[in-house]
Amino acid sequence: MKPEAGFTDDSISFLLEDNERRLSDTFRGCGDIVILPWQYGPDFEYAASTVYCESFVKNKKSNFLRDTMQNLTTLEVGDTSAITLERIVRFFEHHGVTNKSAFVTDSVQTAIERVLDGHVVVFFDGWNRAVSYPANDTKTREVGEPVNESVVQGPREGTIENMDVNLAMLRQRVKSPQFKVEFRHAGADLKTRMAFVYLEHAVKPQVLAEFHSRLEGIEQVDVMETSHIEDWIEDVTYSPFPQHRYTERTDTAAAALLDGKILTLVDNTPMILITPATFVEFFGTSEDYYVRTVYATMIRFLRIGAFFIALLLPSIYIALSTFHPELIPTVLLLAILDTREGIPFPALFEALIMEITFELLREAGIRLPKPIGSAVSIVGALVIGQAAIQARIASPIMVIVVALTGIASFAIPHYEMGIALRVLRFPLMLVVGALGFFGLMAGFLVIFLHLCSMYTLGEPYLQSLAPLRVKDLRDVFVRAPIKQMLRKPRNPRLLGNPRRDNR
Repeated sequence: MKPEAGFTDDSISFLLEDNERRLSDTFRGCGDIVILPWQYGPDFEYAASTVYCESFVKNKKSNFLRDTMQNLTTLEVGDTSAITLERIVRFFEHHGVTNKSAFVTDSVQTAIERVLDGHVVVFFDGWNRAVSYPANDTKTREVGEPVNESVVQGPREGTIENMDVNLAMLRQRVKSPQFKVEFRHAGADLKTRMAFVYLEHAVKPQVLAEFHSRLEGIEQVDVMETSHIEDWIEDVTYSPFPQHRYTERTDTAAAALLDGKILTLVDNTPMILITPATFVEFFGTSEDYYVRTVYATMIRFLRIGAFFIALLLPSIYIALSTFHPELIPTVLLLAILDTREGIPFPALFEALIMEITFELLREAGIRLPKPIGSAVSIVGALVIGQAAIQARIASPIMVIVVALTGIASFAIPHYEMGIALRVLRFPLMLVVGALGFFGLMAGFLVIFLHLCSMYTLGEPYLQSLAPLRVKDLRDVFVRAPIKQMLRKPRNPRLLGNPRRDNR
């Protein structure tokens, strides 16, 4: 085999020194990239180079020669001392990869990407190919309970930052050939690996087509987290209401697949993006299907009530105390007037002060370290509330209203919907402070019209409610018995994986 000098474009050169020079230029200043030359053959007359990233591969350098030669030594090649370049080339070109999942490429750029993915890449002098072996030995977080989704009853495994582990846990739950996975890379620098998962027989073709069309061009941008995908594909960017939802629970993700949803997984982030998401889905959890029907239904009504309390309670109090005191029972009105005696601020300004203070305490509790965050938020709320009452800045009834509003927002099972309520609460208070109940009705009507006009990947956001589907109401306000919501899948090969018949 006669070597040819030089290389063109992205092709690997026959000359080892050309490949080493290009790799050295590419990885200039990268102190953790190692280019290790070595010789092999009966008289060590053949040259090769091993390229790897020390940050990924934790083995010692001396082990690489041994590991590489062990990988290349097979029954076809023969003993290590008898290995020649011709035999190596013949084996890899005619027999394919070895039992160590070797990958053969003729592209320098692909070889560079493999090195940055934690592979050991071997270049041979006189052969315009490179062989790579996966050797990533980085440590990741162990699978444990979900951090953001507390589990009372049900599976306790949560996703981690390793996308391959997350896919394996999903595949373990959904053992079907209809379980489809599409891989993509995004970003010229980050090369972030993404996976899009769906059940082919369950997802709507028009939803899948719309999803693919929204992803056009994402390969050119740097994606670091699943929230970047959400922002890229959502319909209404400036809407406070979430159009997609997140989960760390594999059972929730598996149930979403059975419902025809599309999952988005991004490497190095534990959150799974479920798309599209409708309004009613933010009031349910996986645990609703692990408890009895009566209890699950009661909790559903409690969450719906919490939604309206968190959105409307401060505005209702402002409207009643400022514009419509005649609607308050006399005894209660006298009690309110007695507590507000000496308060120098109108009800609107008083509510704004207390709501902003509560939001500050909530953010402080989240951002502070866990050992002191909860203590600071609880003690701070008690101290500030008592001090505000004694200083005649706020009345006791206002402190109760703000506290009930905050507790109700915590009862919403999905954090994204809770944020939407926190955002909408303040405009409603301002409108009510100017127009009373008329402003409350106008603001609520605007919100309702906004919800009715929203779509998520072509699906109505108020699906099941508008347009109304009576059949779907068995899993909206109430949770019907499981035996009424499950059916056998259309594909007989999927028996044992029933899904909800709610489409």
